[in-house]
Amino acid sequence: MKLIFRGHDDRYAVEQSLLAFFPEERPVYEPVEDGEDHALVTLSRSPRYNTAVTTITYHGRTARGISRTAVDPQLTEYEAERLRQKAVKLSFFKAARDITGITPSWGALTGIRPGKLASRMLEEGMTERQVDRVLRDTYFVSPERRRLCIETAEASRRAKADLRPEDISLYVGIPFCPTRCAYCSFVSQSVERTLGLVEPYLEVLHREITDAARMVEETGLHIKSFYMGGGTPTTLSADQMDRLLTHLNRSFDLSGCVEYCIEAGRPDTIDREKLQVLLDHGVDRISVNPQSLEDHVLTAIGRRHTARDVEEAILQMNLLGHMALATGMGFPHVNMDLIAGLPEDTPEGFRRTLDKCLSYGADNITVHTLSLKKGSRILLENFTIPSAEAVGEMLDYANAALRQADFHPYYLYRQKYMSGSFENTGWCISGAEGLYNIYIMEELHSILSLGAGGSTKMVDPVHQRIERVFHTKYPTEYIQRSEKLEENLSAFRQFHENMRG
Repeated sequence: MKLIFRGHDDRYAVEQSLLAFFPEERPVYEPVEDGEDHALVTLSRSPRYNTAVTTITYHGRTARGISRTAVDPQLTEYEAERLRQKAVKLSFFKAARDITGITPSWGALTGIRPGKLASRMLEEGMTERQVDRVLRDTYFVSPERRRLCIETAEASRRAKADLRPEDISLYVGIPFCPTRCAYCSFVSQSVERTLGLVEPYLEVLHREITDAARMVEETGLHIKSFYMGGGTPTTLSADQMDRLLTHLNRSFDLSGCVEYCIEAGRPDTIDREKLQVLLDHGVDRISVNPQSLEDHVLTAIGRRHTARDVEEAILQMNLLGHMALATGMGFPHVNMDLIAGLPEDTPEGFRRTLDKCLSYGADNITVHTLSLKKGSRILLENFTIPSAEAVGEMLDYANAALRQADFHPYYLYRQKYMSGSFENTGWCISGAEGLYNIYIMEELHSILSLGAGGSTKMVDPVHQRIERVFHTKYPTEYIQRSEKLEENLSAFRQFHENMRG
């Protein structure tokens, strides 16, 4: 659909609303010809009000939505801009709802982090009931999503209360996988094709860890949580992982680290020797990501393990059977990731998958919604994707089944191009919250990222200031561009020194 903006350029909010109401459409910024589908979104400003008007013409029909927010001269520019964006997205929402007859589950909320809105209202002294009323009456959020939003906001507030100004989290990226999944757009390399890059990559990563640890110490910062992701970290051999974690633990002061998590994402990369290495180095949380336990779905997304492997391995201590093995070896927390809406999946298949995961004893289960990301094979090949209605059934079942199993939601976020414009939600039993997930998704403090493919996020919560530096995408670039590593660490140091003024 063609989009025309006047008086603003709030592309993100409008584009997200467009995807929620018109999932087959993509934003186009070109002159409109007579009779073409389009949306005209206008923002006018006066000393007292911001007034947004959206007129949508779609398949021969036209609808109009109007929203107004009051101007408050006491607000910061950031807060004032947020109010202007609110007027714009509410005007688009009203016009789109009138022309389609649809109210998305998240209503007019378009941001990645809906829980931040609820957290802000709670911190301002509103009760949960008052927050619920605002989400219902102002943003038209469905009852279940309002509940998710408020519960995850409360988990965020609890995590925030335990933070000190000098706390940060540390992320290390391992951009290698056994194979590339069909839904994946992360920067990762198949080790089958790039095996020769692994050792040179680790050599540079060791040096970056040394430099980063020195910077953290000199800046007076403390590591609150550590997370190694990717890619698939357990693609590394047991010896490579042992050398990497030995160097990491010797370089950084992790005495105040309350969470040490490694993604063991692909079941076909795990064996007893690697699990022992993780335990020996203090790992207290592992994340295993089967995504589905339906064989035809696993084949469709490019996985090489089967659902039967899981069941057999519980007894044989192979493949994904390390769920039982890991618990027996002493890992306090085990997470499993699932995706609702994968190619060839059905609501019935998703239910079977979730029920099996609950039977394995994981204390964290993250339920993602498929995101149709640029660069993924799903967009390039002819896959059969479940409808938004089918994905809604999957998420509704997960919500009910997990609550019945005494799990509660503790973090959530949304992405572009998600099936049905739903969400990703982390669920856990009481006391098993993954703190790193809360810190990064709710932007509670800085995340120092090392390795290729990630980004460092620098957060000043007092002044509501966030800056990012992006890392080289590919292992080859990472190995060759040492000056980029130095620039990123220098930016991190300067940001935190300036915070202290």
